Amino acid sequence: MAHIIVVGNEKGGAGKSTVTMHIATALARMGHRVGAIDLDLRQQSFVRYLVNRQKHFAETGMDLPSPTYFPLSDIEKSQIPDGENIYDHRLSAAVAKADPNSDFILIDCPGSHTRLSQVAHSLADTLITPLNDSFVDFDLLAHVSSDGEKIEGPSVYSEMVWHARQLRAQAGLKPIDWIVVRNRVGAQQMVNKLKMERALDKLAKRIGFRVGPGFNERVIFRELFPRGLTLLDLKDVGVKQLNISNIAARQELRELVKTLDLPNVTAKF
Repeated sequence: MAHIIVVGNEKGGAGKSTVTMHIATALARMGHRVGAIDLDLRQQSFVRYLVNRQKHFAETGMDLPSPTYFPLSDIEKSQIPDGENIYDHRLSAAVAKADPNSDFILIDCPGSHTRLSQVAHSLADTLITPLNDSFVDFDLLAHVSSDGEKIEGPSVYSEMVWHARQLRAQAGLKPIDWIVVRNRVGAQQMVNKLKMERALDKLAKRIGFRVGPGFNERVIFRELFPRGLTLLDLKDVGVKQLNISNIAARQELRELVKTLDLPNVTAKF
């Protein structure tokens, strides 16, 4: 059975696709078979990254380890029993196709609440929720008091994860390992940063997730996307000397992979 990693958050712009791309490629480069499924049927950033990667390899003659893309299966409505959702069957069929050929399956969810995203969360062995370091994003996890110090209750996204956990428990599956990843943590606004840190630590204990390190805002991520490359590919494409920013970004990725604590994975890069 493949280990399913779902990257989800109901807010766009939190860095989900960047996290998905780098984890998927890191696992592939470490020798693992990685399946990739993109549930953002509109933007398809994860698919575009994979397409750009293969196109770049075709143009340059390179061949680097990469995830294998598995599209959502086309299913005729006539094949779906009455009362059942076609999207449930499309996702289940894609996962079933990827499973025999994968050690890990990465599923990138859209930045909105959809049926596909809801089902994917219930399939997750590991759930990664990238979060910008702001209370605007935090509000999807929980409502806080006006001073940011008191948690008043879980919010819509946390409730969806709770529902996914209930479904897994009823099916006799192991609990979801949920990691909330802090992206774009700036050096400035120290008061806000500390408040976010305290709020996340309180909420982590209350609703059951771990807090992990994410990526800072870096130009390199935007520059690599058109070629479908990641930080780990730089030396292979002829970058002999990494600058300080690139080295720091690689370290961020290494720390994230370590924090995920995936089965049979050691961050060797």
